[in-house]
Amino acid sequence: QHSCRTSRVGRGRAGPKGARMASDQAKYDLLAKISPYLDKHLLFPLLEHVQEQKVYKEEDVLRAQVDLLTKTKLVDFAVDKYKLLHKTDTAPPEMVNRRKEVVAQIKDAKAECRPLLTLLEDPALAKPGSGENKGYREMLVMMAEKSGITPEMTEGLYKYAKTLFECGNYGQVDKDSPMGAAEFLPIYRALCKDSSGPNALSALWGKLAAEILLEKWDEAIEDFKKLRELIDTRFFANPLLQLEQRTWLIHWALFVYLKPELSTHPNGRSELIDLFFTERYLQAIQTNAPHLLRYLTTAVMTNTSRRHALKDLVRIIQQERAAYQDPITEFVECLLVNFDFDGAQQKLAQCDKLLEGDYFLGSLKDEFVSQARLFIFETYCRIHQCIDVRMLADKLSMKEDEAEVWIVNLVRNARLDAKIDSEKRHVIMGATKPSVHQQIYNKTMSLCFRSYVLGQNFQKHRAKYDVSSDPTGEGGP
Repeated sequence: QHSCRTSRVGRGRAGPKGARMASDQAKYDLLAKISPYLDKHLLFPLLEHVQEQKVYKEEDVLRAQVDLLTKTKLVDFAVDKYKLLHKTDTAPPEMVNRRKEVVAQIKDAKAECRPLLTLLEDPALAKPGSGENKGYREMLVMMAEKSGITPEMTEGLYKYAKTLFECGNYGQVDKDSPMGAAEFLPIYRALCKDSSGPNALSALWGKLAAEILLEKWDEAIEDFKKLRELIDTRFFANPLLQLEQRTWLIHWALFVYLKPELSTHPNGRSELIDLFFTERYLQAIQTNAPHLLRYLTTAVMTNTSRRHALKDLVRIIQQERAAYQDPITEFVECLLVNFDFDGAQQKLAQCDKLLEGDYFLGSLKDEFVSQARLFIFETYCRIHQCIDVRMLADKLSMKEDEAEVWIVNLVRNARLDAKIDSEKRHVIMGATKPSVHQQIYNKTMSLCFRSYVLGQNFQKHRAKYDVSSDPTGEGGP
């Protein structure tokens, strides 16, 4: 029964290999760049999205889904996609045999940890999903020792939970459903002797993936922060491995901070901005994933409280221009670097198509376009005192009447110091300067980021000094 379940987020590795473009959105698609840093199961929602948006040919997407599914234990789902692709009602023999193998693997994995599974049925431990709770964890360890649970059984639980995940049993959809990977993995971490071992780290990655696929965003955000702390504080013999782990983490951050509803997680974009601007993660973006500038730029553009980050954002976009650019980053360059309003208008039209086809940004399309128009207007107003409404409507890709109503609403809501001459159809700007309070606020926010960078650099130099002054490594008195 576990070999056919799929995620609630959707069904969807790379943009379909050799796929033919079905729309203009295909040239903006980042699936091929993002997929190397995602678990195979996290790719199903992305593939289903490009299928719904008709970004690629239907046949190419189905073929990519079948190729991906053959590398998982989602056998029944693979059979369904195979039948759609080949327009048949018969599953191939290799898939039928594969299903039997998967069912046998589930039974074998369960048998390896059966005493531990029996222990978990104890009423005192009947709190699925409580593996991260300190009191529960202490009781679990105590009862496991009394029951003679061996390290081999504990590792067997990890293998069983991993098998369940690979079969699509990510965890409990509700409190009455059976336990799955998301419930067993924290129990494994609680009982694991080596909390810093590779399986312990993999278990946390797996639990995060399961929570993303089940859309349990509160738990996902909490585990994401634990994983970030573990990666940042753990010793890696090879620094490149730590860089790779951080690169994976910032890709998974797109799910955690951009997919939850804004009403329930209003700070998601702000936390994404903070993460991406942190020096060590910014290095990961610039080294391995400059395409994530699309998401950083969108988060800053749609977050009015983070306008102070624009200066640093523009600098990074210019630095990485040779490595990556798309209509969103080019829009910012046109407007805030080159003051090319015609170019910004053209890029904004392209942004509309890009955002609609992007799995993570589709819900932000209207907000981005609205804020982008406001950026164009504010920038234009800073260098002009009297503005013709007809010309402004053209710059904003709006009808003349719509542009006038939009400007009136800005004035009415005290977001714009201006007057409208209805006869001449002109907007006359008032002389405005940022308040002293706003200037101090902007400087302070910038100072926090620069202080952090300064502190990190100081620690690095101090570490080098300590090593050079004490080459024996024995330390001073």
